[in-house]
Amino acid sequence: CHRCRLLDEVLNRGPTCPFRGGVCMWGRCVYVGEVCVCGGGVCVHRGEVYVTTQNNANQPADRVWIRPDLASKCTWQLGAPVSQSPHSHQPTATLPNILPSILNKIGNTPMVRLNKIGKAHGLKCELLAKCEFFNAGGSVKDRIALRMVEDAEKSGILRPGDTIIEPTSGNTGIGLALASAVKGYRCIIVLPEKMSNEKVDVLKALGAEIVRTPTSASFDSPESHVGVAWKLKNEIPNSHILDQYRNPGNPIAHYDTTAEEIIEQCEGKIDMIVVGAGTGGTITGIARKMKEKCPNCKVVGVDPEGSILAYPKHLNETEVTRYEVEGIGYDFIPTVLDRSVVDQWYKTKDQDSFVVARQLIRDEGLLCGGSSGSAMWTALKAAKELGEGQRCVVILPDSIRNYMSKFLSDKWMVQKGFSSQPEPVSKPWWWDMKVSDLKLSKPLTLLPSVSCQKAIETLNVKVNEMQILGVVLLKDVLSAVLAEKVKLSDPVSKLLSKQFKQVRDQLGVRTYIIGGNPCRVVVGSLASQARGPGFDPRPG
Repeated sequence: CHRCRLLDEVLNRGPTCPFRGGVCMWGRCVYVGEVCVCGGGVCVHRGEVYVTTQNNANQPADRVWIRPDLASKCTWQLGAPVSQSPHSHQPTATLPNILPSILNKIGNTPMVRLNKIGKAHGLKCELLAKCEFFNAGGSVKDRIALRMVEDAEKSGILRPGDTIIEPTSGNTGIGLALASAVKGYRCIIVLPEKMSNEKVDVLKALGAEIVRTPTSASFDSPESHVGVAWKLKNEIPNSHILDQYRNPGNPIAHYDTTAEEIIEQCEGKIDMIVVGAGTGGTITGIARKMKEKCPNCKVVGVDPEGSILAYPKHLNETEVTRYEVEGIGYDFIPTVLDRSVVDQWYKTKDQDSFVVARQLIRDEGLLCGGSSGSAMWTALKAAKELGEGQRCVVILPDSIRNYMSKFLSDKWMVQKGFSSQPEPVSKPWWWDMKVSDLKLSKPLTLLPSVSCQKAIETLNVKVNEMQILGVVLLKDVLSAVLAEKVKLSDPVSKLLSKQFKQVRDQLGVRTYIIGGNPCRVVVGSLASQARGPGFDPRPG
């Protein structure tokens, strides 16, 4: 079990597990629920739940992982002195004139008064922004990344030359990659495909290795970013998942530093604080400190539509299954999230989030990310109950750097339907026509079973009356073959690109955003004509 492993690594007690009185089964030990299926007894250790896909407990496990949504065993209670905490706590630091390393530029972020946006929306209260994008790595997640690394070093888990693996939406990964670059660890980041290319480029620049996973994969799927991270951890020696979803250092970092900074900067006068929820560490740590030191402060949580973090549960009822905003929201309840300290939850829409984020940039000069727009939109709604002389603080988690090709782009906003394109003074004759009005020849298609070699040779196999599974580009096939990612005999279906856009707009709109995706596909058939212009992107 995890505790046995720690003792073996830290105390060098060898293969004997003093907690089970026998041979330590680490590497083979698989827990299902609370039952140890290889030791034949009830797991009385720290309660980690290990899951295997094997039905037969006597067979070697092909998947061993710790669920990120386990019930929390945190003993924090309102009113209990910090001296009774089982964790170490850190005071806020005073910075020297010359910093020992860039890691010392994590924390002590500025609090900025917002002078326009609140008034424009009719707020009477004072509106302040805690600008977390001033951290060294550009986001609030730098705080927990450094805290988790330092805690692991102090406990002896991390040693020189070890590998850090983390499933993340990007910002925690950047923080860990930053710490790894300075401290000399190998870093592997596993993140869903929907996350921006800017995050990937920053991670690579910091020396991290990147693994992308399907956005549609549920968290408990082997193909999810969580599942793939654990697979890598089980295969790579001396590797560690610091696990932001379960690591107590996540909320403690914000309890010790972020919240203390806010209270000090506001001199204890805070009537409302608005915080987005992803792993839940930020809102949990800040809210607990507020309950202790500013008990009259209302804590407001922010959760995007399509996520299930908000409470009560009925708030999460929606037909939305996908959201574009990054860094907040999940399809499971992370262990570190304590929803009991959140007074009220708001659900946000992508369009509102991005429009308000752009307004923050334009009117207040704050170069923030999309989830900052989610938090600010919520604050503009929630703070209407506050009056003159009262104060609302909003956490702005990350920067514009990660989203230059997304909500900052006018074309991207139009493509996603979040804004409309200004009409030109003089429109060409075809501007208001639909693509279905054009007389187009049928596209050349490939069967999914066609080999890569055949695709390279011809890209000319016609298959009529079939729905589109994806798009194959010649450059992608050649690149994959040269990189030995596929063999010439492999089916071309391995290289399908899903980046094609269903066309229903006027040609003028299409012309404006034509560079948004690599492909535009128009399919004409009896079935599609019956449905109207465009095509059904679902696999046939």
